[in-house]
Amino acid sequence: MGFVNMTMSYMLFAILHCFQFILAITVIGLYGTDLDHARKFTDGKWVYALVVASLAAVTAVLYLIPFILRLAVVPVWSFVLFVLWIALFGLFGSLYIHQDPKGNKDIQRMKSAVWVDLANALLWLIGTGAATVDWWLHRNSRTRFTGRAKV
Repeated sequence: MGFVNMTMSYMLFAILHCFQFILAITVIGLYGTDLDHARKFTDGKWVYALVVASLAAVTAVLYLIPFILRLAVVPVWSFVLFVLWIALFGLFGSLYIHQDPKGNKDIQRMKSAVWVDLANALLWLIGTGAATVDWWLHRNSRTRFTGRAKV
């Protein structure tokens, strides 16, 4: 029974982290396009967006390793990523949400990127809550291999 529950919870976490990875890669593509066009001058806002998305993508891949999810630092780091995504949403939301694209595909792309930032933030908030609950429920469990030692 314990293995089935662990497998189900791991599969739900894996699905969540796959979506986080996909959206992080999407943000890298959306913001990377502007950085590619501005080769002579690089704005720090776009670099920040790429750093946040890269950290989120690497973290989502690392979270696919089952034993990493049992670490107490996982909810804390997930919350840090949530705050970074919210800051990114606020930064670019203030620049692009109220702009009228008037046929400008670059502005429309950035408006879409802002909403992808918000979706990323919400996924990391859900992941933070789920990881916190998972850690809280399993903090006094026994080892997986022998079942004798308390973890």
